[in-house]
Amino acid sequence: MQVPARTVLSCLTALALWASGVATATAHTADTHSADARTPDATAPSVVAVDDGQALTPPMGFNNWNSFGCNVTEQLIKQTADIFVSTGLRDAGYTYVNIDDCWMTRSRDSRGRLVADPAKFPSGMKATADYVHSKGLKFGIYQDGGSATCAGYPGSLGHETVDAQTFADWGVDLLKYDNCNNPDSSQAATIARYRTMRDALRATGRPIVFSICEWGSTRPWEWGAATGHMWRTTYDIRDNWPSMLNIAKQNLPLAAYAGPGRWNDPDMLEVGNGGMSDTEYRTHFSLWAMMAAPLIISTDLRRASAQTMQILLNKEIIAVDQDRLGRQGTVLSSSGGRWVIVKQLADGSRAVALFNETGQPQTIRTTAQAVQLPPAGAYTLRDLWQHTTSRTTGDISATVPAHGTVVYRVSPATGG
Repeated sequence: MQVPARTVLSCLTALALWASGVATATAHTADTHSADARTPDATAPSVVAVDDGQALTPPMGFNNWNSFGCNVTEQLIKQTADIFVSTGLRDAGYTYVNIDDCWMTRSRDSRGRLVADPAKFPSGMKATADYVHSKGLKFGIYQDGGSATCAGYPGSLGHETVDAQTFADWGVDLLKYDNCNNPDSSQAATIARYRTMRDALRATGRPIVFSICEWGSTRPWEWGAATGHMWRTTYDIRDNWPSMLNIAKQNLPLAAYAGPGRWNDPDMLEVGNGGMSDTEYRTHFSLWAMMAAPLIISTDLRRASAQTMQILLNKEIIAVDQDRLGRQGTVLSSSGGRWVIVKQLADGSRAVALFNETGQPQTIRTTAQAVQLPPAGAYTLRDLWQHTTSRTTGDISATVPAHGTVVYRVSPATGG
C-alpha cells in the first residue's frame, strides 16, 4: 500500500526517506516502474519453503485499500462478508476479508497493545473477526515492520511479540506486513525484520498466513518462501492499463519461485474500480490467474456492476489460478505484443493465454506441441471466457481484441 495523499506528515516523511535512498510507499505512486533484473524461469529457487499446510493455493479474498484507503470501518467489513455469501463469492473460493492500514488508534494502550479505533470499529476487532468467521470466512489484518505504518499509525518494530499475540487473540487468519518507516532498507535488515514477525506469529500457535509487502525492493522471491506464504514483487498497482501491464511484465519472469504455500504477489485486483475497460479487466483477471497470483478484490462490492461480478465469479478462470499443482504460467512468446502464456495444470492439461498487448486486434497462435502436450489425433479447446468447447488437430489460435486475452484450457481429446 502507499501513503494516502492527504496525509501530509506521512508524505513529507516518505519524501525524505526516498531522497536518502530508502524505498518507501511514496515511490509506489508511479503508474509505471522500470523492471529490475528478474531471475529467469529456468533458475530454480534455493530457499526451502515454509511447510505448514497453509496457502496451498493462492489466497483469494478482499482488501479495502484500493477503493477505500483509510476509510475502513466495521460496517464495511461486515457488509463485505455478507456480500461474499449472498453473491456466491465465498462459494467461488474467495475466503479472506482483509483490513488494510488506518484501523487503529494513534497510540498503544497501557500494556503496549494495539487498539482498534473505537469510531471505526465500535464493537472491537475480536467481534469483527467473529462476525467474519460466522460467515464461513477468514479475517485478515494489516501492520508494518517499521516504527510506523505507511499512514503514520503505530508500527510493529520492537513490538512483534505482543502484536502477534494480539492478532492471534483477535482471531486473525492473515497478516499483511508492510515495510514503511524502517531504519535500514538493506536486504539483510529487511529479511531480519520479516523473520522476527514470522517467528512471533509461529509462537502464538495460531495458523496465520503471512503476506510480505516490501514491494519487491529486496528481491523477496529469493528469500520469501522461508519466511512467509506470499510476497509482493512490485510497487503498488494503479487502476490503469500501463500500471497493470507493467506489473504483469515484472511478475511473469518469476515463475520458478511460486508453488504451493509460496506465491509471487503482483498486488491486488483493480477489477471494478473504473479506470480500465471490461476487456482490460478481463485481461487483468486472466493474467493474475495465469500467474497463480493471490486474487484479492479491492473494489466496493456494494456497488459492483453485473459485468464486474461476472469477471470476478468466472469459476473456470479461478480454477486456473487455484489449480492444485501450483505452477505459475510462463511466457512462451511475446513477439510484437502478441503474448502466449502457458500454465501446466494438475490434470495434465494446459491453460493457454493469448494476450494482445497492442491497441489493434491481433491473431495470436501457438500449437499443442509448443505448449508441451503429448501427441494426439485431436485436442479439446475450452474457451474459459466464452464457455464454449471446440476441437483442433493442434493449432491453438484466436483473433484477440485490443488489450484483450483469450484463455483456453487445452487437453488431448477423448473419443471420436
